Amino acid sequence: MSSSWSCNKCTFLNSASQKLNCMICLAPVSLPSLSPPPPSLSISANDEAKWACKACTFLNTYKNSICDVCGTRSPTSSLLGFQDLTDSGLESNDADSSVGSVFFPLRRCIKRKAMDDDVVEVDGASVVCSASQGVMKKNKEIETKGVASDSGTPLTCLKILSYNVWFREDLELNLRMRAIGHLIQLHSPHLICFQEVTPEIYDIFRKSNWWKAYSCSVSVDVAVSRGYYCMLLSKLGVKSFSSKSFGNSIMGRELSIAEVEVPGRKPLVFATSHLESPCPGPPKWDQMFSRERVEQAKEAIEILRPNANVIFGGDMNWCDKLDGKFPLPDKWVDVWEVLKPGDLGFTYDTKANPMLSGNRALQKRLDRILCRLDDYKLGGIEMVGKEAIPGLSYVKEKKVRGDIKKLELPVLPSDHFGLLVTLSPK
Repeated sequence: MSSSWSCNKCTFLNSASQKLNCMICLAPVSLPSLSPPPPSLSISANDEAKWACKACTFLNTYKNSICDVCGTRSPTSSLLGFQDLTDSGLESNDADSSVGSVFFPLRRCIKRKAMDDDVVEVDGASVVCSASQGVMKKNKEIETKGVASDSGTPLTCLKILSYNVWFREDLELNLRMRAIGHLIQLHSPHLICFQEVTPEIYDIFRKSNWWKAYSCSVSVDVAVSRGYYCMLLSKLGVKSFSSKSFGNSIMGRELSIAEVEVPGRKPLVFATSHLESPCPGPPKWDQMFSRERVEQAKEAIEILRPNANVIFGGDMNWCDKLDGKFPLPDKWVDVWEVLKPGDLGFTYDTKANPMLSGNRALQKRLDRILCRLDDYKLGGIEMVGKEAIPGLSYVKEKKVRGDIKKLELPVLPSDHFGLLVTLSPK
């Protein structure tokens, strides 16, 4: 094929390089038929009305609130009633309860840019990121010196926070992000790994009082040009920021890395990622992307492996039953397993998180903090963001056996719980 081609199933216009299947619905490419085309069909007045998906252009019937092909929600103006506001247009007793079904539909990462995988050193007063993350100057867009980095006093305790902040922007976004800001002020982590940051979330964080204490891996220009992404923040002096895109990702996933100077201690590398998400959809509902996720985990560990002191935290979307044991080499540990043996540690939990109690049941330890520490020792790990925001609730319409029920549910900072790790020097 020398030009772009339109998918026969979802009508998405694929590039010529997409030769085997559609990027959106994964349907195999169909070669043009040599037989004459069938006569055009007339549409009678009795045919069911349809709405066009804004993401993939597939024509869906109005009884479906999400696209049958890519999972994008229909515009609010297209909804006919409460039955269109259910999670997936399916009755709850018929829904798939496996991991991934609660994530459907997923938002594609838009405007993905080519990644420059070279690490760029910090020079003087400026912090320079890889080409995928832009350039940041001191006192212009982001402060490059945090409180801890200005002091030569050796640190006796180091805190790292990993948090998927949830990119859903129609559910009390400002108040949820403010609650996450309060957690940051309460625990005062030196290093932060964020996932599912959107341009709007970035803007809210950037205007917060706590922001000025941190250096950020994502510049303002890049932050507004991407759909959602991972982000690293550091109070410590940053030696370098870098990123490495995963070649097998159809969701724009990458590994973000920072090397920081710890006052009076050995340097530390910390990194984050949001590994490929399970995304079951028609016709087979089996698109769990386990193989891609495992390959990404192995690639990330291989990149980080040469470092003597490294923390890797993020939303791994990991399911031990589906993906197997996380591929950790010698000297690496899963912090939760070491410090909380016997505790299942569900970070996505529809039972423990009352905001999700109207969803299909799912309990998974999707978020992990992994590490190799030659010169530091683990002090503790805890979940954060488990409390509802006082005085705040939302109404969820849920279809149960044909009836619409309205549930008034509390609002928490995110659909995930965060993980906070404490380190100390050996």
